[in-house]
Amino acid sequence: MRATALRTLRSTTSSSITCNPARAFSISVPRSFAQPTDGAPPAGKAPQIKEFKIYRWNPDTPAEKPKLQSYKVDLSQCGPMMLDALIKIKNELDPTLTFRRSCREGICGSCAMNIDGVNTLACLCRIEKDASKPSKVYPLPHMYIVKDLVPDLTLFYKQYKSIEPFLKNDNPPAKGEFLQTQEERKKLDGMYECILCACCSTSCPSYWWNADQYLGPAVLMQAYRWMADSRDSYGAQRKEKMQNSMSLYRCHTIFNCSRTCPKGLNPALAISKMKYEMALDK
Repeated sequence: MRATALRTLRSTTSSSITCNPARAFSISVPRSFAQPTDGAPPAGKAPQIKEFKIYRWNPDTPAEKPKLQSYKVDLSQCGPMMLDALIKIKNELDPTLTFRRSCREGICGSCAMNIDGVNTLACLCRIEKDASKPSKVYPLPHMYIVKDLVPDLTLFYKQYKSIEPFLKNDNPPAKGEFLQTQEERKKLDGMYECILCACCSTSCPSYWWNADQYLGPAVLMQAYRWMADSRDSYGAQRKEKMQNSMSLYRCHTIFNCSRTCPKGLNPALAISKMKYEMALDK
């Protein structure tokens, strides 16, 4: 009986796929992964060679100065994003090239770097189609470099930890959860979406010169995110930690942070709101 059931199941499955193709599963391959297997450009597309100049430095050879190394990539065989080009270079041209990457969706912030003079995420940055103009790729500016395009973010995360980025409330609600009105929840929009890629902080001249004491736009925006949260009862203590000449007030409203944020957030606005509220509390 069991063998008969298996034969019936196979027959039914086979006929459903053969006779009713609309019910069959289909898998769409993302453009980034749809690469030719024979090394030739897709049919009807001519080769489009573009030069990429990438910052290189190897800590194993500290006597050698950092340099820009040139690579040429056929855009007709490459995905549309800068991260696609970097992965192609690493896979096919130079396996020693080092960079961070993870989600490919602009969520993790791993592939933050300076591309053609702008701090951004390589997975969200489209390749400039003008093949006559080389693209230049550097690590995030004014950071210590681990290797090639990998910056040392130790200080950045230490500063983030210093603001205690978590809910603090000594009086838990009786019903087991904190409730917010729509207006209270809306105050967090534009801040909770930050992915801590450090693009904004490393674009800030004040952070370049005072990174040891100035917290920088990314961390300050997260600090205000908890000050603005109606569920948090430590707002006064959080503001008190900012009452010095360096942590917050090194911000000179240059707005580089808001211009470069790859998520379209506005750290400068959050910082200005924090300053305003702290001024009212005096």
